[in-house]
Amino acid sequence: MYIINDVNLSPLVVAQASESYQSGATLNRWVEVLVDCPGSTGLFIYRLPAQLEIKPGDILSVPFGAQQLGAIAIRLLAKPNVDLPPEKIREVEDIVSVGFFPSAYWELLNRVAAYYYTPLIQVIRVALPPGLLGRSQRRIRIIKGREAEGSNYLLASVNPSAFLTPTARQIWELLQAQPAGDYSFVYLQQKVKSAYRGIRELLRFGLVESYLEPPRLTRPKLQKAVTLIGTIDHDLTTRQREILEVLRRRSGELWQNELLQICNASSSILKTLAQKGYIVIEEREVLRTEQGPALVGDGAKSLTAAQTSALETIQTLDGFAQVLLHGVTGSGKTEVYLQAIAPLLNQGKSALVLVPEIGLTPQLTDRFRARFGNKVSVYHSALSDGERYDTWRQMLTGEPQVVIGTRSAVFAPLPNLGLIILDEEHDSSFKQDSPIPTYHARTVAQWRAELENCPLVLGSATPSLESWVSIKSKEEGARSYYLSLPERINSRPLPPVEIVDMRQELQQGNRSIFSRSLQEALQQLQERKQQGILFIHRRGHSTFVSCRSCGYVLECPHCDVSLAYHHTEEKAPELLRCHYCNYARSHPKFCPDCSSPYLKFFGSGTQRVAQELARQFPELRLIRFDSDTTRNKGSHRTLLTQFANGEAHLLVGTQMLTKGLDLPQVTLVGVVAADGLLHLSDYRASERAFQTLTQVAGRAGRGDDPGRVIVQTYTSEHQVIEAVRSHDYQSFSQTELEQRQALNYPPYGRLILLRLSSLDPIQVQNTAQIIATALSTQEEFEILGPAPASILRVANRYRWQILIKFAPDALPQLPDWEEVRSLCPPSVSLTIDVDPLNIM
Repeated sequence: MYIINDVNLSPLVVAQASESYQSGATLNRWVEVLVDCPGSTGLFIYRLPAQLEIKPGDILSVPFGAQQLGAIAIRLLAKPNVDLPPEKIREVEDIVSVGFFPSAYWELLNRVAAYYYTPLIQVIRVALPPGLLGRSQRRIRIIKGREAEGSNYLLASVNPSAFLTPTARQIWELLQAQPAGDYSFVYLQQKVKSAYRGIRELLRFGLVESYLEPPRLTRPKLQKAVTLIGTIDHDLTTRQREILEVLRRRSGELWQNELLQICNASSSILKTLAQKGYIVIEEREVLRTEQGPALVGDGAKSLTAAQTSALETIQTLDGFAQVLLHGVTGSGKTEVYLQAIAPLLNQGKSALVLVPEIGLTPQLTDRFRARFGNKVSVYHSALSDGERYDTWRQMLTGEPQVVIGTRSAVFAPLPNLGLIILDEEHDSSFKQDSPIPTYHARTVAQWRAELENCPLVLGSATPSLESWVSIKSKEEGARSYYLSLPERINSRPLPPVEIVDMRQELQQGNRSIFSRSLQEALQQLQERKQQGILFIHRRGHSTFVSCRSCGYVLECPHCDVSLAYHHTEEKAPELLRCHYCNYARSHPKFCPDCSSPYLKFFGSGTQRVAQELARQFPELRLIRFDSDTTRNKGSHRTLLTQFANGEAHLLVGTQMLTKGLDLPQVTLVGVVAADGLLHLSDYRASERAFQTLTQVAGRAGRGDDPGRVIVQTYTSEHQVIEAVRSHDYQSFSQTELEQRQALNYPPYGRLILLRLSSLDPIQVQNTAQIIATALSTQEEFEILGPAPASILRVANRYRWQILIKFAPDALPQLPDWEEVRSLCPPSVSLTIDVDPLNIM
């Protein structure tokens, strides 16, 4: 093994599969690999074992130092290109996964690495399913049985631990208490201070041994299948004949466990049948994929004139093109997607559909599965590792299919890609803040569409200003199209939006969190047996808890934020929770500062609203839909199904409610407090507020009954509130873009945000200052900061930021990022966020 320092990987082209090593040939006996090991950059050389046929793009397992790691074969070599005796070069261990990286895909990964200033291996880690690039771990176990005899005078004593130092004794007792007497080195380090000293002592006394566990790679799931091969003969018992008859009736093939269950038999009888040559028992792979409920098939729906026109344009596109499908809420964008994909599947091509959040996927997936059956796969981080691994391998088969997923699915390895769709393209969930690469799925999807030479469709009722400007500013013939769906299907009207000024409510003596208008609407909902949605900006019960005597606010000990009150259930302990690091504590009876018993809850979260509803409208049944209630797998689907089945009058929730939910029976949408969205120290606050409020308003009146929207605010004159009232995207975008242009913010300028964090407040501040000073020698860009993040401390880490601003067209001479990183001491972590969305 040998490292080639500072290899720039961007111009590398993977050799085509035809150049693989053929056994018996003297050609290509060595391979250059990229190893998955933090801190090691560059390429390493390994020797090819005679029995392995390795191709560029294969995922390998290789020895690396004292461990075994995952690696990617980059290119094959006829002779080592390093000055090192061949016998010193180590051998590849095994192939984990065969031929994965086609050249267009490889180019995409390199482009992501270059644009987002990220080591290539980090990009590959995001692209591959978890568990493919495994790593071995060091473990410690008690020496038992024969090996221990004779070598171990301590074990012969009545109490071996009496001879040990306190550290070694602690480790020994931990190992003794575990049935297998075996723990990972990392676990022991976490449990015992200076564990390595104790382990060294136990090794010296011969009480334990240290060994290397091979990487735990995700493997295919195998299951025994029984196949009928012989005709029924005379040398069989009645019982054996019965089993063969069952097999014959089931087309001669069944999973072994299923057959044994049906026949109530044991596996020994099957072994006998196999020995007699009547059946074959073999292991076959079972794909672990997310199973949706059984659905009734669904045919194409008739389209409106605007839908037909949009569909025709998309279907005439040949090769790469960018399409913005701007359709008001409820205008039938999904039906356009479905009918655009159908002909592609018949041509043997696949489609990739990206959605912002998992919460959206059940509804959308069900619509796609009803149309395309088992051609639809789902790919997102809430699947188990096995499910992700199998779905990923299913894509590699090249079968025409539709993959629906969240942002990481933009790397789904679909061959013959015919169309990429980003639904709700404006949503900030498409951007990754951390860990690196800090990619935006929309940017990567555009590159991918270019490399695969297929169209990219961006769909939204409230397009991001970047997409709006990008499409509108391109000249004719620049392969970019603006398609509009200005009306809802069946000519349903957009719901009227009523703005309630809560200052006036207060003046008129209404102290409730619900305005009189909203109270009356909720009353009507109950009487008419209709359904509604209540949108709240935050989860939990109250935003903060404060003492009415001295003003003390209860804060998180690890973050500079107040603790939010969460009411768990009746008579359960009252909890205060931090929404940043998840720290929780019980609610104190007295103020920790002045011992006063008068602690008051301020602000309203989903829990508080739910409690208030139960008090004022005891007959109103409700379902809470926020990240507290949707933590478990499948909970999004369960809650939405309950609501769709009419088991509740109201869905009470946070941002999740705004994202594309299609619930035709909803007639009322209430926004409890719009102000939480408006007043944030972020240049995107207005755009986000307009998108969120328009999207949530669009959930009303999608069925036969007309909708109604009530927005409560303390700033009714705000330009965003005015634009939401009239559903006016054009005027809002025009005003907002003028302000952005004046300040040179995106889409008229580009930003790079440097995020620094450390456990040491002084060191991170000094490092931020050093980096800012080093950058300020350049005149081609503007530097804002360094400044503390809007929440300085999160999970005991102090955070500082530097914002670099420059013009988008002329890419300036950007700093050498390796040089910038070298200014960071090991205790300070630096993230380079390119085109940041979240600058709080």
